[in-house]
Amino acid sequence: MRCGDVVLEVENIVKIFKNGPRIGPLSFQVSRGEIFALIGPNGAGKTTTIRMITGIYKPDSGVVRLCSSPPRGGFIAYVPEESAVYPRLTGYEHLRFYAQLYYDDPGTVRSIVENAAKISGLGANLYRKVGEYSKGMKRRLLVALALSLNTPLLVLDEPTSGLDVYSSVEVRKLILRAAEAGRAVLITSHNMLEVERLATRVGFLAKGRLIDIGEPGMLIEKYGGQDLEEAFVNAVKKAL
Repeated sequence: MRCGDVVLEVENIVKIFKNGPRIGPLSFQVSRGEIFALIGPNGAGKTTTIRMITGIYKPDSGVVRLCSSPPRGGFIAYVPEESAVYPRLTGYEHLRFYAQLYYDDPGTVRSIVENAAKISGLGANLYRKVGEYSKGMKRRLLVALALSLNTPLLVLDEPTSGLDVYSSVEVRKLILRAAEAGRAVLITSHNMLEVERLATRVGFLAKGRLIDIGEPGMLIEKYGGQDLEEAFVNAVKKAL
């Protein structure tokens, strides 16, 4: 799929749950080489927004466009917060299984598996069953696979949640590598320091509403505080 500079367009999407929260309307864009972060407390609507973008949920109104067209399977690489793995497969078997869902050509599948194996940094652990992996190892396996699929858009829900310091650093390196390669990257995170280090732009999300969008430094200057966390708290107090 060929893309211009803008890879993802979210236009006034809304999701209404019966006897539950309303999410939206939300609008934003993510461009090539950009890491866009959605931040907010639990229940703010981050995961629901990602599920509308990836097609797991259908918006009740509004439009999601990927490369100016409705999203289709095979053009978004999505890593959910909870690592979805098959514990009885080895790391290599896991990479091959998912690569075959995206591509039919054996040569392409082999190339994806080899590349993902290399950038995961898991080495001989790829011959072990995934059920024996730590959470950090599972995360690195899935992020490496998502990178190697080379989709225009990479979506990561809480990419370093629950990881140790070493694994978090390694996953962040992979995310930066994706953006440097020209991918559009959308992440959610509770880790404000991580967002300050990674994100090109940030969206403040609270109670299903986007309060503001901007570069981390700009948001800190606009709302005050020593860091993005304090700026977010100040923005929420001002808006809600």
